[in-house]
Amino acid sequence: MRAGVCRAQVLRWLGPFALGLTLASAAPAQEPGPAPDPLGTPAVLTLDQDRLFAESAFGRASLDRERLATRALEEENARIEAELIAEEQDLTTRRALLPAEEFAALAAAFDEKVERIRDEQDAKARNLSRGRDDDRQAFLRAVVPVLGDLLSEKKAVAILDKSMVILSLIAIDITDEAITRVDSVLSEGTLVPDQP
Repeated sequence: MRAGVCRAQVLRWLGPFALGLTLASAAPAQEPGPAPDPLGTPAVLTLDQDRLFAESAFGRASLDRERLATRALEEENARIEAELIAEEQDLTTRRALLPAEEFAALAAAFDEKVERIRDEQDAKARNLSRGRDDDRQAFLRAVVPVLGDLLSEKKAVAILDKSMVILSLIAIDITDEAITRVDSVLSEGTLVPDQP
């Protein structure tokens, strides 16, 4: 009787967690499953998605295209900026020589031009970002079957992103193997196979 009172007090103090443990310990004994083999294939695999993309032939080609396009856009922006600065300085110099209304019209036209150019350049930057995102999405669609094959071959139940795992054995990381497999499927490094 005394033991029952103590157990009830402990359960009340520890709450639902203790109740779950108590119920589990009270459940009838089940036949144990096979013990995990520490040298065998793990049931869960990890993958560094960023490395898979960046170190694959397709990813390298995509990143190279993005770097070239970004550099070209930066150079274009620098050239446009220099031209606009020179035009603004010329307009400022002519201010004293022009009637106020004529200068106001030229200044308004210049402001509109600057706004239009800014919108155009912003659209180009957005297109660059969209292209990067499209490449990544196309890449992921193309590699899912490759990763599915790896999952099946290794008799694993899941592939987790490595960044979400706090602690793991290096043996469950399949990133290098996945890069090799993906490169064999996307051998050109620039083409993604059509998906069914």
